[in-house]
Amino acid sequence: MTHPFLDLAPLSAARFAAIEDRVARLLGTEQDVVIMQGEALLPLEGAIRATAGPGTTALNVITGPYGQTFGNWLRDCGATVIDLAVPFHTAVTADQIRSAFAEHPEIDFVSLVHAEAATGNTNPVAEIGEVVRAHGALFYLDAVASIGAEPVLPDAWGVDLCVIGAQKAMGGPAGVSAVSVSERAWARMAANPRAPRRSYLSLLDWKERWIDGGRKALLHAPAQLEMLALEACVERIEGDGLEAVMARHRAAALSTRAGAVALGGGLEPYVYDVRESAPVATTLRVPAGVAASEVVARALESEPGLPLAAGGGALAKEMIRVNHYGADATVGAVRGSLTALGAALTEKGLDVDVTGSLRAVDEVWR
Repeated sequence: MTHPFLDLAPLSAARFAAIEDRVARLLGTEQDVVIMQGEALLPLEGAIRATAGPGTTALNVITGPYGQTFGNWLRDCGATVIDLAVPFHTAVTADQIRSAFAEHPEIDFVSLVHAEAATGNTNPVAEIGEVVRAHGALFYLDAVASIGAEPVLPDAWGVDLCVIGAQKAMGGPAGVSAVSVSERAWARMAANPRAPRRSYLSLLDWKERWIDGGRKALLHAPAQLEMLALEACVERIEGDGLEAVMARHRAAALSTRAGAVALGGGLEPYVYDVRESAPVATTLRVPAGVAASEVVARALESEPGLPLAAGGGALAKEMIRVNHYGADATVGAVRGSLTALGAALTEKGLDVDVTGSLRAVDEVWR
């Protein structure tokens, strides 16, 4: 028997390079783009271990759980880490970054998450990039959740290491990811004796054996199905137009927010300021005495396919996530999610207005 997923010709180096070029165009970047053969945690960790070491002083911005992870990696590399943590219901500001530089002028590395799908906030990267660039620090950005939902412009923002994944707003596969790398970042890696070499984490291996070699021979057998899925994903975005894809995510976020407020029952946006809320996913706070995980579980019993989840860890008690990204950036997914949440809250004895909620969704979506 044959199968279309199994009996494929090997993915050539030229095809691999062409997919990298399309990802670079999606980012609007002239920097080198490397597609790595694993989920986005691979380049996220690899980029930190390649550029940070005992001589690094890093400003690590924490607006959600991934910022905490980056701080752990930086410390493990021997870097001196200055954590700038803000409440998860808000965003960091350029002024806070500026103040950190004033207090610690030795900072030479800044790590930041663009959008935190886990907490529903998004950070003003363009403004922050101006501050980082003026100070001369290396700028590392996790744009895994934001790419496809809002602009991601590494060149314009002065981002030296910009990591993306396709599994959220891009609506693509989870098993491959990409990172754009500036010349400054390559130089930092080359000067770092602790940068991974001959390792799956190594970006320098890709630089020396793939990019510098003219992208003629791959380091190892590529994740063929994932690469083809990434190619199809980018092709679909190109066909729809990136602006249209981002507009769908903005509409989904704004309509979810409006619908949740109109629903009532004590449900309210977790991120207070709409300007600080991420288009990729909307987080909601449940009323006191109600467990978010129980509400989500009940809602999913009636409609298992809805893009609903409780917050992670301790946030499972108070936060509901509406993951309206990728294929779920639709008015139907938003309406279905709020309808199911309304029914679950009603079972908890709370007074909700599902009709009013759906009316609010439709008004915003138009």
